[in-house]
Amino acid sequence: MELYAGMDLHSRNTYLGILDQDFKRVFRKRLNNDVSLILGALEPFRKELRGIVVESTYNWYWLVDALMGAGYKLHLANPCAIQQYNGLKYTDDQHDAFWLAHLLALGILPEGYIYPREERPIRDLLRKRSYLVRHRTSHIQSLQSMIERYNGQHVTANEIKKFEKGDLASIFEEEDLLLSSEASIDNIKCLTRHIETIQKRVKNVLKIKKPFKLLMTVPGIGEILTLTIMLEVGDIKRFSNVGNFASYARCVPTDRISNSKSKGKGNRKNGNRYLSWAFIEASHFARGFNEGFRRYYQKKAAKTNKILATKALSCKLARIAYYIMKDEVPFKEDIVFC
Repeated sequence: MELYAGMDLHSRNTYLGILDQDFKRVFRKRLNNDVSLILGALEPFRKELRGIVVESTYNWYWLVDALMGAGYKLHLANPCAIQQYNGLKYTDDQHDAFWLAHLLALGILPEGYIYPREERPIRDLLRKRSYLVRHRTSHIQSLQSMIERYNGQHVTANEIKKFEKGDLASIFEEEDLLLSSEASIDNIKCLTRHIETIQKRVKNVLKIKKPFKLLMTVPGIGEILTLTIMLEVGDIKRFSNVGNFASYARCVPTDRISNSKSKGKGNRKNGNRYLSWAFIEASHFARGFNEGFRRYYQKKAAKTNKILATKALSCKLARIAYYIMKDEVPFKEDIVFC
């Protein structure tokens, strides 16, 4: 008898549902998120189980790794692509677990990518760098705004990064403003130290793989952005075409338009926000380093606005990056701007 299992994972517990090839429910139980409990519940069905489905939630790593380590065939469900029957009036964890198993038994389960376990820690470390950079930027902008409000002076981000506490006394006379600005400087310097430590670690541990090394031939994409793209993409072959990759990188609009009228928007959060950040960053640098990208940006900005022009340029860079990674060829400006 063939069995199929679906697991509805939550922060504290998991609902396990198992059905057979005739869609008869043979086991159901809510279990605490404990590896030994879950493996113990699955053990009586090991020989008959043809696969286990776990929904791709924020905390799937531990469960998928444990089940794969125990020898089970794992499938990671893509929740954004799973369709529920529209006529349903009521659903719960039990229904969701059996629905995942049902889709697997029918062979129509939309699956997500199980990122290699050994590469996840370094990828998450680089994601932490991105998080710290955003927080440092917020402190820099806060201090810039304060200086402009009270002194009418514009100070660049690079100048602020070089500030010491003693420099602030010549800018602010009021003790309260001085204390506030010193807090910003302390945070900027602390975050900078951690960012530099992470960068050093990542560069020492990682070697850029051949298909991704050619990304650095693109104006605006340096070593850190290349490493970010490499770690977030994983295997470029999992994207069947350039459109799928651009969509995954959140570089395409989600508007739904009919007869020139807006009919709403799709799920704009569907995809990889770290890839989105990487190509947005690349677009800022690209138009500063390359005349062709600068003209492309200016043309788009003249028709729409700077935000949409930046997104358009990031989409173009994502499409260029896809073909560079897929075909393992360097950037060729004459082809891009022919």
